[in-house]
Amino acid sequence: MAMDNDASRIPVTVLTGFLGSGKTTLLNRILTENHGRRFAVIENEFGEIGIDQALVINADEEIFEMNNGCICCTVRGDLIRILGNLMKRRDKFEHILVETTGMADPGPVAQTFFVDDEMRDQFKLDGIVTLIDAKHIALHIDDNDQAKEQVAFADVIVLNKIDLVTEDELRTVERRIRSMNAMARIHRATNAAVAMDAVLDVGGFDLERALTAKPMFLEPEYPFEWAGAYDLAEGVYRLSLEDGPDPAMNLALVPLASATEAPILARVASASLLFSEEPHAVAPGASIVAAARNLYKLDLEAKGRKHFEIRVPKTGSYGLFTQHLRSEFRLVLTHPDSSVVAPRFEKEFAPGHQHDQTVGSVGIHADGAVDGDRLNEWLGVLLREKGADIFRMKGILNMAGQDKRFVFQGVHMLFDGREDKPWGAASRTNDIVFIGRKLDRSSLEDGFRKCLV
Repeated sequence: MAMDNDASRIPVTVLTGFLGSGKTTLLNRILTENHGRRFAVIENEFGEIGIDQALVINADEEIFEMNNGCICCTVRGDLIRILGNLMKRRDKFEHILVETTGMADPGPVAQTFFVDDEMRDQFKLDGIVTLIDAKHIALHIDDNDQAKEQVAFADVIVLNKIDLVTEDELRTVERRIRSMNAMARIHRATNAAVAMDAVLDVGGFDLERALTAKPMFLEPEYPFEWAGAYDLAEGVYRLSLEDGPDPAMNLALVPLASATEAPILARVASASLLFSEEPHAVAPGASIVAAARNLYKLDLEAKGRKHFEIRVPKTGSYGLFTQHLRSEFRLVLTHPDSSVVAPRFEKEFAPGHQHDQTVGSVGIHADGAVDGDRLNEWLGVLLREKGADIFRMKGILNMAGQDKRFVFQGVHMLFDGREDKPWGAASRTNDIVFIGRKLDRSSLEDGFRKCLV
């Protein structure tokens, strides 16, 4: 695990995104904004012009064109050579921008800044910024590996052309993005108009900031977002919902030992399996029966408030699991006399919405101290065997015998790390995020926990 010195290294921002997503528009915005910065730009496009052609467009920016195909393993040496040439005129720029072709896998570009000591000492990957065409991404993301990997590798996603879609369509796209990359920060834009601090000097992915903003960030993803525990008497109730982000929602009402936290959390695994089954379709006014193996799909197409009949066959405690947040539909359960039935306990879960079963993210949170030798051995085997499928990883670790946090990040089979600030009075915990293809959550969790002292 190599140490680094962020202060002396040149930040590099990689702009990627599928064809027509707005990469060049964003690049031009960066170059013309009144920010006083000087950039060197490396452009990667298809063509037959030599790879070393350099064009100085003014005193502040220098453009290097990388042609003859995508920046990938076969031409990564040329990228390294161009970066080396740039260092000879270090006084002319403060930041490097790399714009990849729309068909490029950004992985090899990111790997360039981990690949050897010289690259690591001189440059730091500040961030991968992925442009997404909100109108057309659905046409590519299911059957195009490059589009998937551009999303998976991103530290920042600019959801562009939002003026061409509805709010519901935007929410659907954002949920899809989140299912593939829970780490990325998403910014909506028209004509790639975003604040410069949203795409520059982002410091890569900041795991600590993500955990502060969303404490359940590292929780496993589930097929439901909300669960509530209720004490219900035998009888008929009414479930009411207003318009929400989707025209349908899956829901289950299952028996619990009691309407408290422990029984509903104990039901999470079985509820997840239940949500994988084929649901019963129900229209407004139809009945939903509280039972252990009943999953329902509520038709919410009609505008305005919708009502469903809830039948409770036996007095007891029940857990209501809903695909979306209760607040998104203003879901309310009422007695026949219209009085509201409030949950005794409720909890929000990290949403899965895993449309794509191959690309996703796994977060691990664990207390305890990490044995450095065990960690190196585990990561060595993991990256050797699975590195091609691990696009990005980031960790904040409590190393045994160390008073400072250890921060690391990796791309495919390459990673490096450094000591960070002292723990001080902060709780010494370990947080890791993996993003990649066909990740085995249980195997990753088990492997990491074996590294603990």
